[in-house]
Amino acid sequence: MERAALARTAIPGFNIPYFPMMEPVVRALRDTRCFGLIMVARLEWVKFAAGGPRPIYELYQQVKDERFTRLHLDHVPVIDEDHLPVDYEAVLGEAVALGYDSVMVDASRLPLEENIAATRRIVDMAHASGVAVEAELGAVMGHEAGPLPPYEELFASGKGFTDPEEARRFVAETGVDWLSVAVGSVHGAIGASARREKKLEARLSIERLEAIRQTTGIPLVLHGGTGIRKNCVLDAIRHGIAKINVATAIRQPYEALLESAPEESPEAVYRATRKVIEEDLELVGSVDRINPGTAAG
Repeated sequence: MERAALARTAIPGFNIPYFPMMEPVVRALRDTRCFGLIMVARLEWVKFAAGGPRPIYELYQQVKDERFTRLHLDHVPVIDEDHLPVDYEAVLGEAVALGYDSVMVDASRLPLEENIAATRRIVDMAHASGVAVEAELGAVMGHEAGPLPPYEELFASGKGFTDPEEARRFVAETGVDWLSVAVGSVHGAIGASARREKKLEARLSIERLEAIRQTTGIPLVLHGGTGIRKNCVLDAIRHGIAKINVATAIRQPYEALLESAPEESPEAVYRATRKVIEEDLELVGSVDRINPGTAAG
């Protein structure tokens, strides 16, 4: 992540809510020589069919290619999307013990002081095993139940956006490795009735992002990467975003074929992943910028 930030490139993180999606994502990363993360979030075994940290870890061992991939445990909330408390320390501890390369604790629904304290506990635990930690400050909307307020209203108000000065304090007091920031993106819908709908087009406050980059000095993460205007995404990479989470863009093509032609779903994921890498993010060959000397496959 640090090398990606220095090279002004980004590492895409692909969420895997269904087991058969993992192999085609790994294959697409290999075929485009793009370094990326295979990810699963808690909501993907609660709301979808990812199984849990151990099944995902075991499948990853079968299909991984560590020239181009690492395994990341995405969003493990302290308070979840349904506003219920989560035994987050147990979940994250399991992932660290299993051998995940990095983990994310999300205490962003808590007040700042409590977010700092919860994140610090996970940083201390994970760093003892050499595992990197991502955390979130601000509110990336989209996973909550019910409709979002009008997007333009959200963007104009800056509601939930990460405050640069709070980010400086948060990073200094937690020791977190990467910070997920809220600067205009939204998560894809996870409710059964809305998850197949086209995602709204978002944009980003590059000025806010640059201010956060300057106050924190660590790699920044963009959640809700699907549906953002391409020029905004590429500009964000130049201003500190070193990891971009992608879920909706590869999940919807998979789900669209589940009933009519399930055997074709994995190849739909492969094509969608290549499109994200080649067209949307322009990250073909990124492994050569992040890890010079990686052997050709």
